[in-house]
Amino acid sequence: MKKPTNSSKLTIMDKFLNIIESASPSDNLILRLILFVVVFSGIWTALSINNEHSVLSPTYGGSFTEGIIGTPRYINPVLAITRADQDVVALIYSGLLKISPEGQLVNDVAEEINVSEDGLTYNIGLRRDVKFHDDTPLTARDVVYTIGLIQDPDLKSPLRGHWTDVTVEEINEYELNIILKEPYAPFIENFTVGILPAHAWSSLPIEQIPFSQLNTEPIGSGPFKITEARRSPAGLVTRYYLTAFPNHHINPKISEIILTFFEDEEDLIQAVTDEEVDATTYIPQAKLASLVSDKYQLIEKPLPRTFSVFYNQNRSPVLREDAVREALDVALDKNELINQAFHGFGVPIDTPTAFTQAELESDDNSEIINTSSTTIEQATSILIDAGWEQNELGFWQKELDDEEVTLSVTLRTSNAPLFESLSTLIAEQWKKLGVEVTTEQFEQTGLVQSVIRPRDFQLLLFGHDLSRSYDLYPIWHSSQQNDPGLNVAQYTNVEVDALLEKARAEQSEPDRLAALIEASTIISEEKPAIFIAQPTLTYLISKSITVTNMTNLGRSSDRFGNIADWHLETDSLWSIFRKDIE
Repeated sequence: MKKPTNSSKLTIMDKFLNIIESASPSDNLILRLILFVVVFSGIWTALSINNEHSVLSPTYGGSFTEGIIGTPRYINPVLAITRADQDVVALIYSGLLKISPEGQLVNDVAEEINVSEDGLTYNIGLRRDVKFHDDTPLTARDVVYTIGLIQDPDLKSPLRGHWTDVTVEEINEYELNIILKEPYAPFIENFTVGILPAHAWSSLPIEQIPFSQLNTEPIGSGPFKITEARRSPAGLVTRYYLTAFPNHHINPKISEIILTFFEDEEDLIQAVTDEEVDATTYIPQAKLASLVSDKYQLIEKPLPRTFSVFYNQNRSPVLREDAVREALDVALDKNELINQAFHGFGVPIDTPTAFTQAELESDDNSEIINTSSTTIEQATSILIDAGWEQNELGFWQKELDDEEVTLSVTLRTSNAPLFESLSTLIAEQWKKLGVEVTTEQFEQTGLVQSVIRPRDFQLLLFGHDLSRSYDLYPIWHSSQQNDPGLNVAQYTNVEVDALLEKARAEQSEPDRLAALIEASTIISEEKPAIFIAQPTLTYLISKSITVTNMTNLGRSSDRFGNIADWHLETDSLWSIFRKDIE
């Protein structure tokens, strides 16, 4: 006898299938179609819900290779001076502060920083979860040691000038004070310097520090640590293998970075062409365009540097005329200078303050970039209105101080390729106006010693690094007219002096910037210089690497400021299950 079926134990699907099997042929076909529609609709609904609620989230993993020209020698934040050293330092070490993707200074090793009302004392509390790569905790002692090393005159740190007349007090294991003799708001930018482990370095005499093996086998507290070094037969580092530091307070997303060092640009370009390198900032701008492809993208970010032609009115009576200085400025086609000398990688400027990234990315920057016509005709009209006349040779002449003078100038600059090219182009444009121009190029040391220090020039083509703080005081304050000051135009304006002094002491960032902008406007109107261009950082990088935004960088190594948040791998997760890393 057949055992009865326990229908209560059958699933809904089992019952539906039984109905289909027992149905007539015509009903069977209809029921099968219904089943297909139900199953397909269920799958489509599930996929739609998943797509609606899931997000691509960065996950740990992946590796990329960075190409660098040069040989690392001082992977030490106190001694690093070459781009190669600074790049590795940025990956290995961490500072009290770092630059956020929005271009602001934010806490890194510091947990909090409080500035006294008088702007003289910075009270710093440190995070208690930061460790060096040998798992030793980072404490106030390490910060005090690092700053003391920078200040030691026997070590000759390139950063020493930034820490002059600064006192450091260790309060306890995770708290310290940094005290200034006078308020200087931009000083806080120095808090990005990497911190050395005192337990590894402090036993070394000061004279041995530059020769220590720790300079090429460093112990930092940054997001990546060196796990392997490859060396040439001569003992020089040719490649570093960096792995994510598992105890870093921000878990890096990329598991490995390979730093490959090249002797020259030809070898690096070949490696990029062969897709052996995923990213680099070391390729000359003239050769970048041909390398951008389906694999590589080009990230271009402005740097706080300015290239200008400074007038020395004490050495040329014609330059004391407002009309002459204005005509020389108007006659220059700055876009053409940038296209030719900078190969298009730069922006024209009309003021002594370089642009911020936010200004460059704004929808309407018409008030920032001078879009007025810079034609020879306009410059000609300016000179004619001022009483200048052209002689039979096409040169401008005018009677000044009872003497007939010719509009003739000598432009001095460095013999570096960029300055040589730029000065040649400037001279060509001025000659079209009818100005008699002589250019003279000097080796860098000779330029400083023979031209800049004694202010021995009529016109000087020169570049300034303004740093992220855009401090104009060293370049435009009247107290800096003489060597070693950098006010090479010997500019004097009491109102500008007061504004620059305010900008240095002002703790409110909006008020400080307002003072800088007002001073910059006055300087531009008085035309003690021609402000030409601001260069840009050019970073060729694989499209497979997702990087954080790079804003308001001080130098090229700052691109690694948020390297812990870069990623190559992603996974699709529902947003409610996603665990964001702070």
